[in-house]
Parts: sequence; structure tokens; C-alpha cells
Amino acid sequence: MAITKRTEEDKIEVVGEFKTIQVRTATVIEEDGVELSRSFSRHTVAPDSDSSGESADVKAMVAQFHTDTVKAAYTKHQEDNTPASE
Repeated sequence: MAITKRTEEDKIEVVGEFKTIQVRTATVIEEDGVELSRSFSRHTVAPDSDSSGESADVKAMVAQFHTDTVKAAYTKHQEDNTPASE
């Protein structure tokens, strides 16, 4: 009777104007190869995020979608929507 726990990125998708990458990670608990439970966590990777700790699949998507043009537009959007300090 062996109980194991594993994680897997089971969904990676690109959404929105600024190509935000959403990553869903599944945590699977199994007993003798039979799945007992599965839970999910999510995180996002914005164009200005440090992606050095991401998986190879996410890094490939960052390289493809977070172009200099997208990064510049995202930065401008952030600046335009930051309240002015007094």
C-alpha cells in the first residue's frame, strides 16, 4: 500500500490584451496508482514578471508571447493607471 503525491502543470493558457500566462497546477494523491484526490492551485505570469523559476513549458510561452511590444504596452498601461501621489 503505497501512497504518493505528485504535482503537474495541467493547464497553461494565455489570456487578455497583455498576454498574461495562467498556470494551473494539480496536486494528485494516489494509493497504489489509484487517484484518491486532486486539488488545484493557480498563478499568473505577467509580462513584467521574473519567469526564471518557471517550468520549461511556461518559459517557452513567455518567450513566444511576452514580446518587447507587449512588455512596453503593459508598462505603459501600468503607468497610465497608477494614481498620482500627492
